[in-house]
Amino acid sequence: MSSPALVRHPEDSMPAAAALAEAGPTPAVAPPATPPSFGTLALRWYRLNQGRLRATAIGIISLLAFLVVWHLLTTYRVVFFVRFINVPSPLAVYASFTKAIHDPKFLMHIVLSCRRIFIGFSLAAIVGVPLGLVMGRFKLVHEIVFPVAEVLRPIPAIAWVPMAIMLWPTNEQSIVFITFLGSFFPILVNTLHGMSLVDPVLVRAAQCLGARERSIFREVYFPASLPHIFTGLTVGMGVAWVSLIAAEMISGQYGIGYFTWEAYSLVQYADIALGMIAIGVLGLGSSLLIRGAGHLVMPWRSTR
Repeated sequence: MSSPALVRHPEDSMPAAAALAEAGPTPAVAPPATPPSFGTLALRWYRLNQGRLRATAIGIISLLAFLVVWHLLTTYRVVFFVRFINVPSPLAVYASFTKAIHDPKFLMHIVLSCRRIFIGFSLAAIVGVPLGLVMGRFKLVHEIVFPVAEVLRPIPAIAWVPMAIMLWPTNEQSIVFITFLGSFFPILVNTLHGMSLVDPVLVRAAQCLGARERSIFREVYFPASLPHIFTGLTVGMGVAWVSLIAAEMISGQYGIGYFTWEAYSLVQYADIALGMIAIGVLGLGSSLLIRGAGHLVMPWRSTR
């Protein structure tokens, strides 16, 4: 005779079977997700960069249209208020470019101009940014420096050439000095403007938290002024190139400005256009470097 504990009646297993029936079938294990295809990734990248691609395409079309108009005006020697009789065609400028890139003298002109820009602009940034920060923070310094800066700022770079020749013993130093002056004042004025726009609530909050003057400069004033500082650096770079070319045309013996002026003196029209294009490309590249540095230093502005 079996023990009652070992005897299991059929009706005892019915609740468990009913519970399993109500729960439904066991869900199957989900297969591993497949990586997105190349087409999906390309479409996603296009959507993220659609604005930049559109701007790049429009810029390329604009440049091509400019070259076509330039070619037509010079080919047919159009005279309509502006004379295109002696203006070289794009093909003539390209021929001059292919000849110049194999000439070490032309490359030396470019290298010397870039070196002068680097030295003059770097000195202007090293002096102009801290001076603008100090002038914006301390009223006494602003009252002392600002009147002198406002008197000197409107003087064009070309007017400084005779004075620079008298001040400095060599032409190289005088050209760097003129480049420094050209970029110094835009950097100073924009830095000062950025300091004037700093929210005073942030300054008082830092002071209430016990921050010292050095910390306030580092944590409040400098970050808040960075957008205007980089605006001043970009504008200063453009003015630096204008000042450099003017100085090289008048007192220089080497440099892309001297190359352009020498081409005019020798009636080499294609070289004139080549020098102008080289100046534009070098100036554009310099400004792009500054903007790239600004995006690295201020990543929060790149997301706007």
